[in-house]
Amino acid sequence: MKIVLTGSIGNIGKPLTQALIAKGHDVKVISSNTERQQAIEKLGAKAAIGTILDEKFLTDTFTGADIVYLMETMDAAGGDLADQENDFIAVINQIGQNYKEAIEKSGVKKVVHLSSVGAHMAQDNGILIFHHNVENILNRLPEDVVIKTMRPVGFYTNMFSFVHSIRSKGVIISNYGGNRKEPLVSPLDIADVIAEEIDKPFQRRIVRYIASDEVSPIEVAKALGEAIGKPDLQWQVIPSEQLLNIWLNAGFNPQVAHGFIEMQESQGNGKLYEDYELHRPVLGKVKLHDFARDFAAAYLQK
Repeated sequence: MKIVLTGSIGNIGKPLTQALIAKGHDVKVISSNTERQQAIEKLGAKAAIGTILDEKFLTDTFTGADIVYLMETMDAAGGDLADQENDFIAVINQIGQNYKEAIEKSGVKKVVHLSSVGAHMAQDNGILIFHHNVENILNRLPEDVVIKTMRPVGFYTNMFSFVHSIRSKGVIISNYGGNRKEPLVSPLDIADVIAEEIDKPFQRRIVRYIASDEVSPIEVAKALGEAIGKPDLQWQVIPSEQLLNIWLNAGFNPQVAHGFIEMQESQGNGKLYEDYELHRPVLGKVKLHDFARDFAAAYLQK
C-alpha cells in the first residue's frame, strides 16, 4: 500500500518507517527539514519536503495515498517553548484543519491519527487540549473516511527533562507524586501498534490506547536512581503555584507552563486516565527498567 507519514523520522517515525518498509509498503515521509531527505531515502522511503502548515502541500502529498498517518506536536507548532508570543494551541488547531482539508481534497479514505491520552477531555487536560481539538476536527470528515485514533499515554522520553533537576537539586521535582500508578509508553511500542493497525482492515472508526508499563512516581524515582548510581533518588512534590513560578521564571511560554501544570494535576488525581481505565490496552514490550538504561546513558553524558 501507498502510505504517507507525517512527523518525519523521529522517535516514532523512524521505527514506524522501518517496520512499514520491511512489510513491503510504499512509504512517503513528510519532513520540513531538507537535511532529513537523505536519511529518509536511506531507510527506503520517499521524502516529501514541506510543512504541514501548508494545506496545498499536504493535499498534493496525500493525493494517491491509500493511508495517511497524522500527528500533531508542539515542535510542528514552533517548538521553542521559550517563545513568549507563540499560541501553540491555535497553530496546532490550524494543522488539524489543514489535515482535514487535505484529506477531503485528496480523496484519502483511511487515516491513522496519533492523538493522546486525555484527548477525550474538553477541559482539565492542560496542554493536551490541542489533541482533543484535532480529534474533533478530524471527526467532522465524511463518514466514509475511516479514522483509527491512537491515544498513547505519557512518553518515557519526557523523563529526560528530569536530568536538569537531578543534577542541580539532586531530586525529581513535580506537582504530583506518590504511589498512584500511571501508564507510560515507549515510542517503539507506539510504532509497533501503528504498524499493526495499518495492516488491519479499516472497517470503522476506532480509538486505541497504547501503553508499555504502569508504575508510580516513587517507582520511577527508584528505577532511574538505581540506573544512574543514586539509589536514594527522591521524587519531590511541590505546590503547583511554586512549580509554575519556577517555569515562568525560567522563561517558559505562559500557555505551555500553565498547560503542563494543569495536565500534571490531572495525572496526579487520576482524572487524565479515566477513559484509559475503561479501555485498558495490552501493555507493550518496553518496560521502565529498559528505559532507565537509556536515561542513565543521557544523564551520565558529560
